[in-house]
Order: sequence, then C-alpha cells, then structure tokens
Amino acid sequence: MIGYVTLGTNDLARGALFYDALAAELGTGRMMDYEGAIAWGTPGGAAGIGLMRPFDGQPATVGNGVMVALEARDPAQVDRLHQIALDHGGTCEGAPGPRGEGGFYAAYFRDPDGNKLNAFVMTAV
Repeated sequence: MIGYVTLGTNDLARGALFYDALAAELGTGRMMDYEGAIAWGTPGGAAGIGLMRPFDGQPATVGNGVMVALEARDPAQVDRLHQIALDHGGTCEGAPGPRGEGGFYAAYFRDPDGNKLNAFVMTAV
C-alpha cells in the first residue's frame, strides 16, 4: 500500500549522506534524484523513503509522533543500522535491544534534521 514516505530536510546534501549510508546497508540505493528531492528504495519493491526541502519554501520541521521504521534482516543488521546512523550525524533515541516479550528487536535514532526512525526485526512470532 505505501510506496514511499517523505521526510523534510533543511540540508539535502547532509541528509543524502545519512540516507545513502543506511540504504547501502539495506541493499538498495537511490531510485529518484532530482533537484530538491531524493528517494531511496527499489522500484516495485518494499516502500521507499524520500528526503526533500519542503515544497512551500518554509523550513522543514519534525512531526511530533511521526516515525519511519526500517525493516532489518536480523538483530545484527539493526545494530549496524543504528551505528551507521550515529556515524553519519544521527542521534540515539534508544540503543539496540529487545523490546517487550514478542520478539521485537529495535533501535531508535534521529537523522541530522531530527526526523525519528527505527530499525527493527521480529525475531520470534
């Protein structure tokens, strides 16, 4: 149902470095790149993520309660994605680890513009 999610940025070049690194770890790359906007993902694959300057010309701001979840292959990839995020200007919002009793393993972080993301995997059903 969801094709891609777009997040706002005030510095596209800085944000591109952050998302290029995450996308590489997830085995994908840019599927769209034009002035003012970049999207990562695989056409016809799972949902992608886009980054752009707001169309209205106003500063990008963070949506309170908005988060994009990136599905990982395994807990080790969750750990790597979290570290990649921190290495590329992101900030920690929750270290990698199990959450609850249902096999949900996740790490939480923000991109350089403050947009919240997580990397997760379901380790048990």
